Amino acid sequence: MEGRRKVNVMSLQTRVVNIITKPESEWRTIAGESADVVGLFRDYAVPLSAIPAFCRFVGMSVVGVSVPFLGTVRTDVVRGLAGAVVSWVLSLVGTWLAGLIVEKLAPTFQSRSDPVQALKLVIYAMTPVWVAGVLNLVPALGILVILAALYSIYLFYLGLPPVMGTPPDKVIPYMAVSAVVVIVVSIVLGMVTAAAVGVGGYGL
Repeated sequence: MEGRRKVNVMSLQTRVVNIITKPESEWRTIAGESADVVGLFRDYAVPLSAIPAFCRFVGMSVVGVSVPFLGTVRTDVVRGLAGAVVSWVLSLVGTWLAGLIVEKLAPTFQSRSDPVQALKLVIYAMTPVWVAGVLNLVPALGILVILAALYSIYLFYLGLPPVMGTPPDKVIPYMAVSAVVVIVVSIVLGMVTAAAVGVGGYGL
């Protein structure tokens, strides 16, 4: 069991580095890999998506935010932890929904309608955002995650042809429609998170 865990960690590290530094060749490798939904979540999405949630909790509840005239303000630890767990779970739900959306849209853009391939595309394209979640340790730097999100969109763009078999002239419209729908889903999940833990869960 310990040996398998070490292999999984090494594979995770290798995949993260490769998808960020040499995405075009890595997407071709990913496209040909056999995978299943459980494995994609267990070995990749679950550990990586925990980074933003955990680091946000530490940043808001331990480090705190400097507010003029008030000094350093911190979120209540219990509410912060609850918010971290809820946001982590909902981020995984959002990832699954995004994969489902990409798969359902595939025929419209002459692409491969395969739920596992679609989930591969979404999960691995999310890598920069999840890794950049470490910036949440310093709340003021959290806004830089936007840059990682832009890179994730670029990774999604590069991954469509090899992973989903999308024709070149359909890549941009497929990406654009998918992005709009996923953004709407993300907003809804964000509202659910806020409702579940309260605005103060990550607030001041």
